[in-house]
Amino acid sequence: MRSLSRRLAGALLVLLAAPAAHAQVWGEITGRVTEAGAGGVAGASVLVEGTSFGTNTDREGRYALPIPEGTYPIRVSFVGYGIVRDTVVVRRGTATRFDAVLTPAVGDLGDVAVDADAVPQDVGVSRIDPKVVRDMPMPMADAMRGVKVELGVSSSNETSNSYSVRGGNYDENQFFIDGFEIYRPLRISQGEQEGLGLINGDLTSRMTLFAGGFPVRYGGKLASVLDAAYAAPEGVPSGTAYASTLDAGVQVGGALGERLGLAVAARSARPQRFFAGQELEGAYDPDFRDVQGVVDWRLAPSHTVRALGLYARHRFRLAPRQQETTFGIYPNLVQTVARDFDGVEEDGYDIAFGGLLLTSRLGANASAEHRVSVFSTDEFETYDITSRSTLYRRQQRPEGSQADLDRLLEGQTVQRDRASNTIQQAIWTAQGRYLARLGAHGVEGGWQARALSFDDRIDEVTTFTGQADGGGQLTITADSVLADTTFTSWQGAAWAEDAVTLGRLTVTPGVRADYFAYNDELTLSPRLTARFALSRQTSLSAATGIYHQAPTYRELRGDPDPGVAAFNTLDGDIASPRAVQAVVGLDHFFTNRRLSLRAEAYVKRYTDLISYDVENVRVVYSAENDSEGYAAGADVQLRGELVPGRESWITYGFLVTRERFYTPEATDEQTLDQFAARGGGDWIPRPTDRRHNLSIFVQDYVPGDDTWTLHIRTLYGSALPYTAPARSEDRSINSITVFDEGPRNRIRPPDGYFRFDLGATKRLRLASLPTGDPLELLATVEVLNVFDQTNAVGYSWVEQFSNDRRIYTAVPTRLTPRTINVRFRVDF
Repeated sequence: MRSLSRRLAGALLVLLAAPAAHAQVWGEITGRVTEAGAGGVAGASVLVEGTSFGTNTDREGRYALPIPEGTYPIRVSFVGYGIVRDTVVVRRGTATRFDAVLTPAVGDLGDVAVDADAVPQDVGVSRIDPKVVRDMPMPMADAMRGVKVELGVSSSNETSNSYSVRGGNYDENQFFIDGFEIYRPLRISQGEQEGLGLINGDLTSRMTLFAGGFPVRYGGKLASVLDAAYAAPEGVPSGTAYASTLDAGVQVGGALGERLGLAVAARSARPQRFFAGQELEGAYDPDFRDVQGVVDWRLAPSHTVRALGLYARHRFRLAPRQQETTFGIYPNLVQTVARDFDGVEEDGYDIAFGGLLLTSRLGANASAEHRVSVFSTDEFETYDITSRSTLYRRQQRPEGSQADLDRLLEGQTVQRDRASNTIQQAIWTAQGRYLARLGAHGVEGGWQARALSFDDRIDEVTTFTGQADGGGQLTITADSVLADTTFTSWQGAAWAEDAVTLGRLTVTPGVRADYFAYNDELTLSPRLTARFALSRQTSLSAATGIYHQAPTYRELRGDPDPGVAAFNTLDGDIASPRAVQAVVGLDHFFTNRRLSLRAEAYVKRYTDLISYDVENVRVVYSAENDSEGYAAGADVQLRGELVPGRESWITYGFLVTRERFYTPEATDEQTLDQFAARGGGDWIPRPTDRRHNLSIFVQDYVPGDDTWTLHIRTLYGSALPYTAPARSEDRSINSITVFDEGPRNRIRPPDGYFRFDLGATKRLRLASLPTGDPLELLATVEVLNVFDQTNAVGYSWVEQFSNDRRIYTAVPTRLTPRTINVRFRVDF
């Protein structure tokens, strides 16, 4: 832990030291902003055009703006005045004078500042620029991975694009593209199998994350909503292409006439080198591909049709060979678990999606949107792997050096895991949404109908082989599940809300109703958001509401007991988990330094929870409403531009989330023992109880050369709780031990998750395009996990005996080491 603290402190020193380097290559723009025929204008904005980098004038209209040497377009504005623009040349170590005279606006308001500092936004809402995300150092160009540094978000696995929001699990997040809901695969068990997220950043114009208090048009999840809007393909055809040692992609789009636009994008990722650095050695063969397309057709001046299509083909193959994990305290408490493997794992999924959106303008103040879509997934999971595990205790020889260790054999086991699983799902959706502006009211209403179909086949067996008391070999079955289940149902929803503006106060009440035919359940979700502008720089916001999450197929299916022949949990006797949430927030804009501060506090009260465990990235449910819970915390974010056009930020979050299991109706010994292990009616940590979370993203220029850009991304999360095993006495025979669930979430490892990624990009001008724009090559070198931190995504357990006591030792499953990636991108 001390080593991690030093590395985190070192990362922060890198960030804090950045301004000192600026002094060597920066100059300054100074001047005064006045009104024509009058004195200085206080509070006027002086910005680099197209960015938020700049400052504001003082009471006398004077300003001073430190800025790197170079040539900049400057924009001077104040509410009610015409905007002044000019180009200023800044030289190193000198001050350049630039005065501006503002003229009051009369008549046409086409180039008049309306609200120069309008930054307040609803509580829990983060707007994400895809162009910023693509500059982040990451193993693959994946827009969904960029969400991990946003307010309220935490993540513990660089191989996965999954994330947790304010105490929710991975399945409590909802995803949309242009208002169409998209879904994560169901059978993914490891981050390496996930591949590329379905949102293509090169097609996206903006992404919005709702981390609490989201509008009533979104329903069905408890934690968050990520909504991506794809850009309209228009204008002269243009595009982008990139390639790295881990992935590649291309996107092309533009107008094909006055009424038609087309954009197409394709991606491919083969990150075997990234995965192969883990402790599990073997032949990794990941192959992730997708293609997406957008077609816009203007039927008439008031009617537009958008067609959106997506096909993804993801395959993951692994032939494991060996794994050696060493852990403990040096010198005489060091242990090693060595595993040898035989066999192959092959997993994959195909996703196909198609949607049509008809947008209609119904007069000057009203519009309508109608959507129809189909989303299908075909997944498979096969493996037949035998592992031989050997546990050693490593002891230093009395006369030996620190590196001179003996291995003392403590035990061996043989385990065989075999599976042949498939699942197909199809989801058909129709939706209508209607918006109108009626004076001070912004009214919205809508409806949705959805049909669901799942066909699931599971065939899994786990066996252990060990030595019997008589000296021979003995094999027992630890887990065995065989089932073939078909599930169909439908859902319906309707909603309405009204955004009312009352001076500086905006209030948005709304209500949503959802019906799920499977369990014949009707839920109502009233919600309310409010925002009050204390000043042009400061606003207060709040949101509260009731949210329901209709159980998905995975929650309904649960985790069947060993030996069952069917999923007997699919009986319809299950309710939607419910959350009552409240969030309050403060937004403040520091005008002189052009920094924005966001601070939010939240509390959630859960009932009818379906308890779960997290195994790597797979969430395994109990398939019953067996608990209640709460989550409370606060998030703070400081955001701004260290250099023009390059936004940076730092976010810190604190969270406490706990659960309490309901007293079971059954009174048999096994049920009561399980209830005791789950807290016995006391509050215990939930699997997502991460107390501290820190994320940093910094962009800066290399001193003396603004064609070089540095990108730093840092993630830190304190340790999550884990459940230690208990010996299953009725299934453990002779030397073979089968584990059951022990005391739930009682163990918290000493170290959490720490990641420091660094990228350096060189901008090279290649030629000029026919449009006059430059054709540039962006060459990037990325060092992923700069400090080579050994993070763990989970733990397996081995049984030992010490002084006639049975103890269990946690063996970490470690993530990727330091990796170097080279990336090239061309925008054309």
